[in-house]
Amino acid sequence: MSRDDWFRNTQWNAQVASQFEAKLKRARSKGQYLRIQACTLARSEPDIALQLLDRYFAQTDERLFDAQAHVDRATALLVLGRVDGALDSYESALKAEIAVPNVLTQAYLELPYTAAVRGVRGRYARALQVLEEHRGRLTFPVDHFRWNAAQAIIANDNGSRSDSLKFASAALEFATKDRSGFQHHTTIGLVSDEHGEALRQLRAFCH
Repeated sequence: MSRDDWFRNTQWNAQVASQFEAKLKRARSKGQYLRIQACTLARSEPDIALQLLDRYFAQTDERLFDAQAHVDRATALLVLGRVDGALDSYESALKAEIAVPNVLTQAYLELPYTAAVRGVRGRYARALQVLEEHRGRLTFPVDHFRWNAAQAIIANDNGSRSDSLKFASAALEFATKDRSGFQHHTTIGLVSDEHGEALRQLRAFCH
């Protein structure tokens, strides 16, 4: 790792933490470094990521990226199995986007998709509201996949088989895309193995 990446450590131990703190102490804008390091560790070291994010939200140097920090917190909470906390963090991200509308995140998809795939029925009404409010933001195949997948799972759980089949078929169609549709970024934004549970449910609906 280069010296310029001191805030993107993919592993964490006492030595790495000490080096990070030494660099952070000399940094002018500490908030962004706390958030980026937390984001890098959110899946592999969720407890450390949450500690770093607590420090990010406690500081006042840089609060432009609060929305993404809330999404990073949700990522760490999901790894720890704290689904309700993660959904609350996505809600906080959406509120932060209202305050700083030029810095947007994937919370508009993560909230309903997570609620649907995890079967959090108490969040379904809110999930559907968020999907409808933000449907104009869909860009990549994976965005369309998650939007339709959430709709399909919620419709199925609500007993609407025809709607479930319609949305599931649309989601599975987007899952077959192997090109993003963007000339210079042809392979980003595609459905991957991390969407396996949703794919399993959708295929069951269609059969």
